[in-house]
Amino acid sequence: MAKINQSSLLVVVLLLLWGLAAAMGESKEMYRDPKLPIWVRILDLMRRMSIEEKIGQMTQIDRATATPDIMKEYSIGSVISGGGSVPRLQATAQEWIQMVNSFQHGSLSSRLGIPMIYGIDAIHGNNNVYKATIFPHNVGLGATRDPELVRKIGAATALEVRATGITSVFAPSIAVCRDPRWGQCYESYSEDPKIVQAMTEIIPGLQGDIPANSRKGVPYLAGKNKVAACAKNYVGEGGTMRGISESNTVIDWHGLLKIHMPAYYNSIIKGVSTVMVAYSSFNGVKMHANYQLITQFLKNTLNFRGFVSSGWQGIDRITSPPGANYTYSVQAGIHAGIDMVMIPFKYREFIDTLTDLVKKKVIPMSRIDDAVRRILRVKFTMGLFENPLADLSFIGHLGSQAHIDLAREAVRKSLVLLKNGENADPPLLPLPKKADKILVAGTHANNLGYQCGGWTMTWQGLEGNNLTTGTTILSAISAAIDPRTQVVHEENPDSKFVKSGKFSYAIVVVGEKPYAEGYGDNLNLTIPEPGPNTITNVCTNIKCVVVIISGRPLLIQPYLPFMDAVVAAWLPGSEGRGVADVLFGDYGFTGKLPHTWFKTVEQLPMNFGDAHYDPLFPLGYGLTTKPVVAE
Repeated sequence: MAKINQSSLLVVVLLLLWGLAAAMGESKEMYRDPKLPIWVRILDLMRRMSIEEKIGQMTQIDRATATPDIMKEYSIGSVISGGGSVPRLQATAQEWIQMVNSFQHGSLSSRLGIPMIYGIDAIHGNNNVYKATIFPHNVGLGATRDPELVRKIGAATALEVRATGITSVFAPSIAVCRDPRWGQCYESYSEDPKIVQAMTEIIPGLQGDIPANSRKGVPYLAGKNKVAACAKNYVGEGGTMRGISESNTVIDWHGLLKIHMPAYYNSIIKGVSTVMVAYSSFNGVKMHANYQLITQFLKNTLNFRGFVSSGWQGIDRITSPPGANYTYSVQAGIHAGIDMVMIPFKYREFIDTLTDLVKKKVIPMSRIDDAVRRILRVKFTMGLFENPLADLSFIGHLGSQAHIDLAREAVRKSLVLLKNGENADPPLLPLPKKADKILVAGTHANNLGYQCGGWTMTWQGLEGNNLTTGTTILSAISAAIDPRTQVVHEENPDSKFVKSGKFSYAIVVVGEKPYAEGYGDNLNLTIPEPGPNTITNVCTNIKCVVVIISGRPLLIQPYLPFMDAVVAAWLPGSEGRGVADVLFGDYGFTGKLPHTWFKTVEQLPMNFGDAHYDPLFPLGYGLTTKPVVAE
C-alpha cells in the first residue's frame, strides 16, 4: 500500500470535517468545541471569517481608544495598556477587571464572538498597577545568577497580572545589552548571552511548564493562573551603535546568532506565545521590515508557531520620519511577517490601508491567513474561548505578602559588593546595627520612585513616595538598626555638617533618575548631581558606604579612592528592606556583575572577551560577605 504523506492526510481530514459541518448546517460552530483539536477549531473559524474580521484580529489598540462598540464593530484582536494607560490613577484590581471585561463583552457580542487578548507591560511585576509588587529590574535579576528565583518571579507576576483580569504580558526582554549607554540596558539581564539564556526560565514561570511531548515552537499556557509571555525585542536591539535607541546594529550574521539570538532559541523551546519586534535595524534594514529575520528565520527556521507583534507604532517607524509613507509601512511590515500590529490609536487608518492592499492583491490573502492562524492559535491555547471573562478570584494575589517577601529576596541576591575596605583597612560591611548616630544621605535614600526606576506606574517612571506602596531604603535602614541608634537623614549635607555631626558612619544612596527607552540614552554615564557632591562631602570626612541606584554601570572611578565601600543596587523596586538586610549582615553579599563596569566612557562599548578589555570591575565580579550571627 502506498504511503500517505501528512499533507494529503490533512486534506482528507479537512474535507471530511467540512462535509460533516455542511451536513449539520452552518449553525454547528466547531470552533467553539473545546474537545476538538486546536487546528480543527482554527480552520473552522477562519473559513467563516470575512477579510474585515481577519484584519480586525490583526489590530491591537490602546485602552484609551477602545470601547465595547469598537471591539464589536471591527472585531479588534487585542487591547493594551501602554505605560501609564490605566482606568484611573490608583485604580483598584476590581476596576481593572471591570474595564477589561467591558471590552471583552464587546468582542463576544461580535458576529463570531472571537475574544480579545488584553496585554500589558509587566516589565518588573505588574508595574502599571497601584499596590502591585515591584520586583527588581532585569539587570538586578541578572546579578542574582538565579534562574529558579526568576522563574518564581514570573509565576508571581502572572498571578498579579491575572488579579487585574489581564491575560498577556509584554515580557520578558531578552535583549543582550552590549553598551550601557543604551537607555533600555536595565531591561537586559546581562551582556553575556548565556546569562540571558538562563533567565528565560521566567517564561515557564509566566506561562507554566510546557508538556514534555509538546511540539517545538508551539505556544503554551498552563491555565487561568498563567499569562501569555512575549520574548522581546527581536532582534539585536542591545547592540546598536553607541547604545542609541532605535538605531542600527552593525554585526555579521555569525555575531548575531552568537550574541543576540540564543535566548530566542530557549524561549521558543519553552513555548513562548508571542515575539515582539525591535525598533532597531540590523545592518541598515529596519527590523519591522525584515522579511529574512522574521519570516524566513524566526517562523520558518526556528519554527515559531505563536504570533509576531509590532512595537508601539512600530510600523509607522519603518520610514523616517515616522508615518511619512503609511501605505508603504503597512505593506513592508505585514510582508515581513508581523501578525499583530500595535497601532495603537489610528486603527481605522490601519484597517482601511491593509484591506485596500489585500483587495488590490499587493499583499496576498495567504499572508493574512498566516497571521490570523497564529493569533487564533494563541487565543485557543490560552483558553479564551472557554473562559473569556475575568473574575475576582485572583485579587488577593496583588501585592501579597508572599510576593513582597519574594521581591525582598530578589533585592538581597541582586546586590553586588564592588568595594569593602582597602589594603590594610578593615572591611566596613556588614555595618553594625548598634551605633551612637549614623548619617543617611543622598537623593535616592528616601525616594521610592527613584529606586523603582522606569516602567513604574508610567512609561518613564516617577519620583517621590506617593506613586505606589513599598519601603524606601531610608525606612528600611531605620527599621533594621538598633532602636537606640540615632538616624540622621540629610539629602545633600555640606562638609561642615558632616564633620561636626560625630557620626559613627554614613550610608550614601545616589544614582540615576527614572527613565525608559529613548529618554534614557546617555553618552556620559556620570552620576547625576548632586550625587558626586554628596559623595565627596560625606566620604572625605567619615567612613561611608555608597549605594548606587542605577540601571547600568556608571562612572565612579574618580570617587572610588575615598569611598570605603561601594554597592551596586541596580533598580531594586518596591522592597528597600532587601538592601538593609544585606548592609547590616542579616544576609551576605552574593551578587555578581551582569555587565562589565567600565573605567571611562571612552572605553565603550567594552564587553568580556574583547581584545581591549580593561574594566574597572569585570563581568562576574562581586565580593562576598557572610551573614552576621545574631548575639
